[in-house]
Amino acid sequence: MSRGGAAPKGKKKTSTFTIDCSKPVEDKIMDITSFEKFLQDRIKVGGKTGVLGDTITITREKNKIIVTAETAFSKRYLKYLTKKYLKKHNVRDWLRVIASNKDRSIYELRYFNIAENEAEEED
Repeated sequence: MSRGGAAPKGKKKTSTFTIDCSKPVEDKIMDITSFEKFLQDRIKVGGKTGVLGDTITITREKNKIIVTAETAFSKRYLKYLTKKYLKKHNVRDWLRVIASNKDRSIYELRYFNIAENEAEEED
């Protein structure tokens, strides 16, 4: 009885993740080109940064960044890198990374609800 035999050959599994940066980019808090460059420099493939090759592509469409991976790629790793970018640019206190309710392969950058927190403190 053998376990984990050879994977069946066929189509490669591609995963596509989207990061929606529309709110902070419209408010000019964040520069989407620098975020795209940050991801290209920091994503590790085979334990090495900056060597994306043909396996991972990063594209920008207006205020969204689309990461397409032909290898195993973690959505959680993308969230980690996004948080790291926000911290580096000192906007982590105002923005958070949330998975979209409609499509789970989309991350959105949203503002913290400060008005709700102030109302709770007054009570």
